[in-house]
Amino acid sequence: MAHPSPPAAHDRGRSAPTPPDSTAWDHPEPLALGTAPLPEYGSGSLADLLPTLAAGMAVPGMIAGIQELTAADRNCVFLIDGLGWEQLKAHPDEAPFMTSLLASSRGGTGRPITAGYPATTATSLASVGTGLPPGAHGLPGYSARNPQTGELMNQLRWQPYTDPRAWQPYPTVFQLAHEAGVHAAQVSSPAFQNTPLTKIALSGGAFHGRLTGEDRMDIAAEQLAAADRSLVYTYYAELDGAGHRYGVASDTWRGQLMYVDRLVQRLAEQLPPRTALYVTADHGMVDVPSDEQHRFDFDEDWELRAGVALLGGEGRARHVYALPGAENDVLTCWREVLGEQFWVASRDEAIAAGWFGPRVDDRVYARIGDVVAAAHDDVLIIASEREPKESALIGNHGSMTPAEQLVPLLEVRS
Repeated sequence: MAHPSPPAAHDRGRSAPTPPDSTAWDHPEPLALGTAPLPEYGSGSLADLLPTLAAGMAVPGMIAGIQELTAADRNCVFLIDGLGWEQLKAHPDEAPFMTSLLASSRGGTGRPITAGYPATTATSLASVGTGLPPGAHGLPGYSARNPQTGELMNQLRWQPYTDPRAWQPYPTVFQLAHEAGVHAAQVSSPAFQNTPLTKIALSGGAFHGRLTGEDRMDIAAEQLAAADRSLVYTYYAELDGAGHRYGVASDTWRGQLMYVDRLVQRLAEQLPPRTALYVTADHGMVDVPSDEQHRFDFDEDWELRAGVALLGGEGRARHVYALPGAENDVLTCWREVLGEQFWVASRDEAIAAGWFGPRVDDRVYARIGDVVAAAHDDVLIIASEREPKESALIGNHGSMTPAEQLVPLLEVRS
């Protein structure tokens, strides 16, 4: 199978200069773009995980970006949707097994890595599966403008439909591993088997659809043992859904965390010899109060709407597409209205700062908003008329705050 070469240097794109050290996660200052704590692209982001594991299995072209990980013959990534590092550390009683992995016990170690910007599912899953940052794989948010049609495209639901391979042409790490003789498999819900997002982000080798979490853990363990070299991915989504609907402070969310902790232990106890299991997530989450002080309604705010053709992204990570000629006015207005609580950048400023990675491919450039707004405080830009369901969510994510950006990387070895 012929693939376009993965862009090790992201050729044909716009490069970002090496940013200053801006990974001070504790108290970034508002207003100044340079204080936004950048994802650790190249050394400690989700995009670096699978290439590091594949490099340890001698897959050609793969680079080990996360230096402290030790090579293993068999590797498994268990991605728990919505489990941020800060949320995990705040709930040791609900997650005793994963908490035990935060220290060097049970043969494992635990540390945080960064999701990448924006910290949202479609973007992060593409980063995981392709081993590329958003500026290269080209899924820069929950929804983004398709430059070919001028329409907003929801990149999680893939609506309206566009050719997946034209949208994201690079091979996945699973495809490259499979072609190199590594047994590659994905174990997830049957509903995800044929989705465009799976095809462009997580395909390669064999897909095994299972409805229950327990079945997924058991099949993942079987797939790991199926060959001398194996790369297996499995996924659990319901923790994220509980956080969105009820918040990460809810009993429902804590109950889901207890369940997923048991799933991790179930898989860890079945690992075949010479295996490394890595538990991670696609983003964390922030509970946002449901009042006007914390939720700016785009559909009710004439200042935010002025000069705007399309509103993309999501509440904490917005892409704003201006009417032709109104780009500077929209940027100025959004900074005046939101600049105390959001990092607000022009497209070129966000690219130059490295928000989407070290380079942005030419095909991706116009998918990014003319204005990009990332929440600093516990606030949202909702759109009550055009996005009624999303506007009602309690738990939200997308931006570069530690609660959203930091995800666990927990390791168990057999």
